[in-house]
Amino acid sequence: MSRQLNMDTVQQNFWKEEYLREKILRCEWHHKYGSMVKAKQKAKKTAAHVPLKLPTLPPKAPLSPPPAPKAVPSKAPSPALEAPIQSEMYPVLPATRALLYEGISHDLQGRYRYLNTRKLDMPERRYLFPITTNFTYGWQLGPPVKQELVSCKMCRIESFFRKNGAFALLDPQDLAL
Repeated sequence: MSRQLNMDTVQQNFWKEEYLREKILRCEWHHKYGSMVKAKQKAKKTAAHVPLKLPTLPPKAPLSPPPAPKAVPSKAPSPALEAPIQSEMYPVLPATRALLYEGISHDLQGRYRYLNTRKLDMPERRYLFPITTNFTYGWQLGPPVKQELVSCKMCRIESFFRKNGAFALLDPQDLAL
């Protein structure tokens, strides 16, 4: 909004009254609440200089050893159940891991070849569960299916390009509804 340059005395008096009214309101507020605000600011300032003292914790009592389990013949636990899951990925096959140590990336071997073979695996085979929400879009989709175009080349060209030129007004037939 632009400022009016042709102000007459009525408009000047109006803005003068508005300015004075706001100034009076601010002064009244300051007289009414100014002392409370200054007291709060002083209290905050003194509280900031007081050092923070943390409560002391009582010493922990030593834990009693768990009761000995009864001798029951059972199967040996599997190593997968003993170790907690520390990674969100499945372990890499030894043949794939061996690619890391063969050659250098500059010669399209080593790490470069390892990463390319690793990315060929589907995410379900690499990760235990979807890590991010974007993983859920591609999770368990299967291999990509190539779709062939059914229409002819001229049909695609005629439906893609405008018939009236780049800067012409749009024709209702050119708009996709």
